[in-house]
Amino acid sequence: MDRQNFTHGPDSTNNTSNFALPMFMFAGGAIGNLIAIFVLSVSIRERKSSAFYTLVCGLAVTDLLGTCLASPLTIANYLDPNVLMMPHVCEFHSFLLLFFGLTGLSIICAMAAERYLAICCPYTYQRWRVDRGFALKFLSLIYISHVVFCCLPAMGASASELQQSATWCFINWRTPEPVAAAYCVLYGVVSLLLILGTIVLNLAVCSALLLMRRRTARRPVAKGSVGQRWTALSSTAETQMIAVLVTTSVVVLACSAPLIRVFHNCFILEQDPTADLASIRIASVNPILDPWIYILLRRSLFRRIFRLTRRRRRTRRNSSPKAPRNSFHPELTGKSPVLTQLIGNANITAQLPFSFKTTTNNAGSLCQTQTEDVVSECLALSRAASSSMHQLPSHSCWKD
Repeated sequence: MDRQNFTHGPDSTNNTSNFALPMFMFAGGAIGNLIAIFVLSVSIRERKSSAFYTLVCGLAVTDLLGTCLASPLTIANYLDPNVLMMPHVCEFHSFLLLFFGLTGLSIICAMAAERYLAICCPYTYQRWRVDRGFALKFLSLIYISHVVFCCLPAMGASASELQQSATWCFINWRTPEPVAAAYCVLYGVVSLLLILGTIVLNLAVCSALLLMRRRTARRPVAKGSVGQRWTALSSTAETQMIAVLVTTSVVVLACSAPLIRVFHNCFILEQDPTADLASIRIASVNPILDPWIYILLRRSLFRRIFRLTRRRRRTRRNSSPKAPRNSFHPELTGKSPVLTQLIGNANITAQLPFSFKTTTNNAGSLCQTQTEDVVSECLALSRAASSSMHQLPSHSCWKD
């Protein structure tokens, strides 16, 4: 078996001035994953003990390692085209692309499976004791199995070669040898199953959450629990979870272009180095976008958004004009102008004892007695008017 092919293609040139894009992708991936790890490290202790939190941390660390190990070799090759021509360096670069590409998909699929078990199969979730320890063991299993699987090309199952763009190394996916072709197809099938599993599980979780919301909305509740019902309908945890799962599915599906190129190059022996380079660059965007999904769509940010929304609604409600209500008979306010005038006079009269003060006690008591008589007369008039309101015709008779 021809193990290596480290010759440049016919279009290979010294692209010393074209390493701006790899530099930008390297900086974006490293900074984003470092921020994600910091945000996760300062989160609540209760969340740190969950399996989902452990898987998210594992994904951030995996993306950070992949960016810091693979991108410097690519940048160095732009500066010196002879870097990837060395056999061991090219094999190592091919291993990095194979390992971190497959490991990232596996961790994302494990996150979707964990959410599916927690929401759709809670009894199984408790029976298996899916916690931080379980997630750590599962991450170790992923790393060990993927290291063995991605080392097979270096053991003779396939061959690593410098691609025609002379900027990256990958397995020879156009080889006619059956073992190498079988490994290429197997890698593509495993990646395809992980992508499809992630999308299906995320859609199942989103459907279950939406169904739970509908059942909560249709459930009859008392008037006193309206606030609890509103809280259940606008749960920030459910909204944040749906947003994270949908965004993750979209990013994984959009960054699966290399998978299409793998199958295309395995079965159609047509060389297109520009499309191959574009596919590997699209795949490199995945570890850049993954940390920002969990940074921007974290639960605390959703809580702040909901609080601002509720404050604006309350401000609009408070700013709307309200009709004045009378302290004596609020149910009769606005029904009759005559009754409103009578009640207004009673209100003014009721305040007279507090606005007038005399110098002697006898005069003060006399004024207070007279004022009380006036108030009682006004109240009698208001009661008579309220009892006669049922016998009066419609408001049209009070016109003119």
